[in-house]
Amino acid sequence: AHVDVITELAEKYGAGVYVDDAHAVGVLGPNGRGTAHHFGVEKKVDLIMGTFSKSFASIGGYVAGSEILCQWIKHRARSLIFSASAPPASVASVIAILDIIEKDDSNRQKLWANTKRLRDGYLAAGFNIGESETPIIPLIIGEDMPTFYLFKNLFEETPRSVYTNPVRAPAVPEGGQLLRTSCQASFDFDTLDEAVEIITKHGKALEIIK
Repeated sequence: AHVDVITELAEKYGAGVYVDDAHAVGVLGPNGRGTAHHFGVEKKVDLIMGTFSKSFASIGGYVAGSEILCQWIKHRARSLIFSASAPPASVASVIAILDIIEKDDSNRQKLWANTKRLRDGYLAAGFNIGESETPIIPLIIGEDMPTFYLFKNLFEETPRSVYTNPVRAPAVPEGGQLLRTSCQASFDFDTLDEAVEIITKHGKALEIIK
């Protein structure tokens, strides 16, 4: 989402802006500081929510905003009121990973290099990846059964399978059924090229691509 455009509209109509940054922290913006920093509008966003289960490889999550807004959430959010504190080991893990994200940008740079490699491979094979700009790259198929068959065939491929996430309506609009693929900094180019080769083989077999 183009948060810079959204914040302009919010200023025009007197609205607040809430950003779900679950997939962005550690990935987008200078030093992985997230979507608002990526678009240069961090001071125009009222509330940022994120998770520790993705780039932080832990459990739990966070909400960041003004003190008065966070205090209101603490006393009003049922999901917080009726939940327990995060385990100390999980919190320590998040703090350690946050230090790495802030001080070492090499993993993020490798992630973006891998993302470009994977995107280029999909496009060269003829897949529709929509307007994706992040390491979570969709393969838009448009129908339920080809989507599920491609997922199944990739998962059962031997000797090395490819894991994807099938997504259908109502999680996406009807006609927008897709497989979600996720890139990681730990992959090497050979692994990514092999994955594209396997996906392309099954995509052609199912006549998803020519």
